[in-house]
Amino acid sequence: MFQLEELVIQFLLNFVAREELNGFLRDPRNTATLVGALIAVSGALLGTFLLLRGMSLTSDAISHTVLLGIVVAFMVMSSLLGREPSLASVWLIIGAAAAGVATVVLTELIYRSGLVKQDAALGLAFPLLFALAVILVSRFVEDVHLDEDAVMVGEIGVAWANTNSHCLDGCETVTIAPDDARAELTRQCTNCRELGINPRDERAEFTTICTNCGEYSPAQAWQAGFTRTEPVLVFWPKSITVMAVLTLLTLCGVVLFYKELKLTTFDPTLAAALGFRPTLLHYGLMVMVSLVAVGAFDAVGSILVVAFFIIPPAAAYLLTDRLPRMLAYSALIGAAGAYSGYDLARGSLLGLVRIDDILKNLNDLLGLELVEQWDSSISASMVLMIFLFFMAAWVFSPKYGLVSTTVRRRNQQRSFDNQVVLGHIQHHQGIAAESDELAVSTLHRHFRWSPAKMERILRRLDAHNLVQVEDDFISLTAHGEDRARAFRRTQLANETVAE
Repeated sequence: MFQLEELVIQFLLNFVAREELNGFLRDPRNTATLVGALIAVSGALLGTFLLLRGMSLTSDAISHTVLLGIVVAFMVMSSLLGREPSLASVWLIIGAAAAGVATVVLTELIYRSGLVKQDAALGLAFPLLFALAVILVSRFVEDVHLDEDAVMVGEIGVAWANTNSHCLDGCETVTIAPDDARAELTRQCTNCRELGINPRDERAEFTTICTNCGEYSPAQAWQAGFTRTEPVLVFWPKSITVMAVLTLLTLCGVVLFYKELKLTTFDPTLAAALGFRPTLLHYGLMVMVSLVAVGAFDAVGSILVVAFFIIPPAAAYLLTDRLPRMLAYSALIGAAGAYSGYDLARGSLLGLVRIDDILKNLNDLLGLELVEQWDSSISASMVLMIFLFFMAAWVFSPKYGLVSTTVRRRNQQRSFDNQVVLGHIQHHQGIAAESDELAVSTLHRHFRWSPAKMERILRRLDAHNLVQVEDDFISLTAHGEDRARAFRRTQLANETVAE
């Protein structure tokens, strides 16, 4: 990862100055927004296929059980290998991916037993693995504290501070040894605690130790005054590297295996018959979900990451029926939510409304005692903005939105009422009972409608030149006759097809 960061930095320095790059990366807003957008894009791309496969909540299970892989890898690295692990370590990422696959395998084994349904199998598998992870943390891993910030909402707001320092000039490391002139030596009693004596006791034995010996990085050496030239450094947040790599892998996987993923998603039986391997692709998808979940663990936690997998694809599903567009829309919605979520956490809703003003007005109008200074979790605010975008799609989607559906149903009801009235008129024209059946004043009784409703329908039919009224008697115009016959032919054709 470190070498990759250096390559990216060298590339960027061809276009921007080091000071500008550092200024951008050291801005909490820029880093949080960039990391959030990368999580949202990678989660949305994978979540689209999970949604279409009916497996959205699998991401919830995996986001919990990756903790088991992290804990096991942590124990192996610290106890057996003697290494200092971090969430950017490749071994922790591999452990998390293995835990995700184990979740899917265990779920499939329980489901194939035939004793429980698939949702129940998932509900049995992931609490078991998550509980094992919590037990291992509490019993065998010291100095680890699981709180709501770490597990639920992460620490995306401080991602800018967790950086790798890349030196461009003045990269002199300094090693201070005990015989160095700059070494600070002091004496320490070696047996005072054992004997319970004072260092001034004549039995006290001393050894000389160096308080500042060790190896200093260029920045540390300059701060300690061991070098005269300040090193030229670029501070690169680690979370950007991890999520950028995972997003790139996700994008490449979707592009390279798009045809296979599409076919196995919509018709796994046909895919198997054509020689594809739906099971292998299924587990590959689960591995990628696990990798993204663990990459996002430090930034948005294991709970909120589920929203990045589910909500953007759900919103995109309301906007289009085409898979390529759905993938693009879900990624855009997720990235937009990450961008606007930072502003919401600081009290601004899309730059239009200040949350502080809303709280103040509520206090004034209702006599509440709400805290008027708004300051909330950044990652939770990002999820809230993504959900607001989903609500907008749910209400205003051209095809599946609440407004369009209401309008379409209203038009369908109007069309049905029109056709019923036209059919009634056509059926009773020229028969003995037409004077009673087609009288305008009593027509509403034959449909058990109110006079006002019948008046509205007749007015609408008259406006479209479908009926005409003479002396309280209603009849069809030539245009109305054509419309009634066309409707009857359509109905007969539909009944024939149904038979």
